[in-house]
Amino acid sequence: MTIRIVRLGTARAKGEGLRIGTVRRPPRGVPKAEFASGNWYDVWYPNLAPSAETMALGQSAESDKDWAAFSKKYRHEMAQPDAGRSLDLLAALSHTADFSMGCYCENEARCHRSLLRDLLSERGAKIAA
Repeated sequence: MTIRIVRLGTARAKGEGLRIGTVRRPPRGVPKAEFASGNWYDVWYPNLAPSAETMALGQSAESDKDWAAFSKKYRHEMAQPDAGRSLDLLAALSHTADFSMGCYCENEARCHRSLLRDLLSERGAKIAA
């Protein structure tokens, strides 16, 4: 049982399980009825997405310093009680179920999903390589 961290909209891996979209907004131009069949997500969970202000900071990050500022702000948001409980729940579920989580960004290294991977790992989640 594991969590896969994925790019939404890409082909699903065998045994990937439920796909959770941790994004602020649904995919543009895609009818809601096609979210799952188009490999976007089965469940939308914006609670783990960066706030609009933080997301703008991340999208404009051009240097390592900019990315560090985004990372610090996003980690602060995820340290809030509701987000922390969500992360704890998902980390615990990773020991009993296969599922995936993700975002649209092409480059995971400059996407909040890389930070989600770390946050879940810090909570003892089983994460697929």
